[in-house]
Amino acid sequence: MQIAVLGIDLGQNSCNVVGLDASGRVVLRRRLQREGVVKLAAGLPGCVIAIEACYGAHHLGRRLLEHGYQVRLMSPE
Repeated sequence: MQIAVLGIDLGQNSCNVVGLDASGRVVLRRRLQREGVVKLAAGLPGCVIAIEACYGAHHLGRRLLEHGYQVRLMSPE
C-alpha cells in the first residue's frame, strides 16, 4: 500500500484517517484513537500528513515530525 497523503480529522475521542495514493485514490480509511494514529504512521513510508489545525493538532504534528513526515496544518474553515 503506497500512501502519498494521509489526511487526519481529529475528534475528541477518535480520529478519522484517510490515505490517498499518488493518483488521489482512497486506499485507506480508518477510525483510530490518537495514539493509534502515531502507530499507524510509524509503519508507513514517508508521506505528507494533512491535519486540521485545532487544539491537539500541534502536539500530534510535532510527534509525527519526529518520525520524518511532512506535516501540513490546515485552517479549519
